[in-house]
Amino acid sequence: MDLSQKYYLPWHFPFRKELAGILVILVIFLFFPYFIRSIDVTAAAIDPGIFSAIILAVSAILIFKAVTWWILTAIWPVFAEYSSEHFERNFKSLLSWQKVIIYLGFYLLLVFAFVATLAAII
Repeated sequence: MDLSQKYYLPWHFPFRKELAGILVILVIFLFFPYFIRSIDVTAAAIDPGIFSAIILAVSAILIFKAVTWWILTAIWPVFAEYSSEHFERNFKSLLSWQKVIIYLGFYLLLVFAFVATLAAII
């Protein structure tokens, strides 16, 4: 099966987890102020706003992850094939210090990219 067929068939939607997470966090974001007021009727208008900021940050992370993976697979589909079939085996064959360097480097790049994206939006 061609890689483009695999990722565009309706029964194999590659972002099911990301989409489900985004939808769940969106529902939580929309219904949280009503929920907090049902628990504490004296909750001020700012109370749901503060907690909603945390929910909004989580949704921004999920959307950022889904969009970056979608762009990466659209621009470089060979990476998607490599990550699904060969990456785990190759990563396990590395030495432990190489794994740590790759993991921390990747994590820091994602954090810096996320911070830069939020800074650009705000």
